[in-house]
Amino acid sequence: MKHYLFILFYLFCNVFIYAFHGTFWVYFFCFIGFTAVLTWGSFDITLRYFINSVTHKRTKIKEVALTFDDGPTEFTPKFLDLLKENNIKATFFCIGKQIEKYPETFQRIIAEGHTIGNHTYSHSNNTGFLSTSKMVEEIDNCDEIMLKAGNLKTNLYRPPFGVTNPSIAKAIKKTHKKSIGWNVRSLDTITEDEKKIYQRVTKGIKKGSIILLHDTSEKTYNVLVDLLVFLKDKNYSTFTVDSLIKNQKND
Repeated sequence: MKHYLFILFYLFCNVFIYAFHGTFWVYFFCFIGFTAVLTWGSFDITLRYFINSVTHKRTKIKEVALTFDDGPTEFTPKFLDLLKENNIKATFFCIGKQIEKYPETFQRIIAEGHTIGNHTYSHSNNTGFLSTSKMVEEIDNCDEIMLKAGNLKTNLYRPPFGVTNPSIAKAIKKTHKKSIGWNVRSLDTITEDEKKIYQRVTKGIKKGSIILLHDTSEKTYNVLVDLLVFLKDKNYSTFTVDSLIKNQKND
C-alpha cells in the first residue's frame, strides 16, 4: 500500500476539487480526509505505509510467532519458565531501561535461545513526535545496553505502539534495522478481562501469524498458559522472527 495510497488520494482530491470548483468546504473536507489517511497509516503497522514492516510469514504450514514486548520485567521469568516447559522459542522486543533494571533476566532470555529485538531505550509516550535524530539515539542506546549486558547485537526492531512516520522510517534505515510488526494484536495492556484477550488472539490466528503479547503482567501470563494449550490442540508449531528474516535473505 505505502505511498500508492497517498498518490491515489492526492489524485482523487484534485479531481474532486476541480469538479466542485474549489470551494472552501471541498478543500476543508479533503484536508480532513488526507489527515485521516496519514493518521491511519501511522498507527496501523499492518498497512506498511511508511516502512515495509514484517507483519506475518507467508507459509502453508500451521505455525505462528510468539512475540513479547516491553520487557524484561519482574514477570518475565514466569514466561520463560512456561516457554521452557513447552520447549518453545519466542521473540522478545526489549526496552533498554528495562534491561538495565533486569540484566540477569535479559541474559537468561538469551541463554535459553530466544530471539531478541530492539524496542528503543525508553519506549517514550511521545515516540510519534520524536525527530529522526532522537529516534536514532533511542535505538542506538538500546543497542549499546544490549551489547553491554548480553554481548548481543540485533537487526530486529519493533516500533513502540506500532507507530511509524517519516522520521521513524528514516531512523530505522539509518540504524540498519528490520521493522517487525504483527497481524494479531492482543491489546493485553489495555484489556483487563483475560477471556477477552484470549478470544481476541485465538480468533485472529492464521498460518504464519505474528502475535503481539507483553511479558508485563500476570494476566498475560495466564492467557499464555491457555494459548499454548490452544496451539497444541490445533497442531500449531512456532517460529522466531529472526528465522523469518534469514529466509527472506535467502529467497
